[in-house]
Amino acid sequence: MTMVHQDKTGDAEPAAPRDADELYKLAVELLERALARLAAGYEADPVERQDLLQDIHLQVWRSLKSFDGRCSLRTWVYRVAHNVAVDHVGRARRQKGMIGLDQAAEIVADPHPSPEKEVSDRLALAQIHAMLHRLQPIDRQVMILYLEEENAATIAEVSGLSAGAVATRISRIKRLLAGQLDLEAIR
Repeated sequence: MTMVHQDKTGDAEPAAPRDADELYKLAVELLERALARLAAGYEADPVERQDLLQDIHLQVWRSLKSFDGRCSLRTWVYRVAHNVAVDHVGRARRQKGMIGLDQAAEIVADPHPSPEKEVSDRLALAQIHAMLHRLQPIDRQVMILYLEEENAATIAEVSGLSAGAVATRISRIKRLLAGQLDLEAIR
């Protein structure tokens, strides 16, 4: 019988083992694909993305020695992963142009898409990733968690923002991104 732990947001996950290595294995089992998507959301270059993902895994593993269960394992891993990614972006920030809010979903795949649809979907996803890469780190963090279908309470807990601030940022970022999609469609 597997014990289940429910965090403050009501998300259920298997009860966390005590050993850091076991916690790491559980974290990877629960979030491996999400961490890969998170890395893709922060890093466009495939080689750099792999380095970032390895860094995330290393820091998650290291951090689990101090995991005390005051939040869910999922929230803990997201916090660590986003902190590593933000540090990664901070190091590269001088080389890239970023946009902020104060400046002017994953694509659902058809089981049998046409080649044109596949190309169109890939281009749209690449365009969304490019836009995400230009956002400030906190905005990028919020949107990546939003695209992972995390609720405002979880995003708030991971980011340190209030749930209301998260909802406001999501709305503003969606408008900003939609406006950029419209402008790029015109070109």
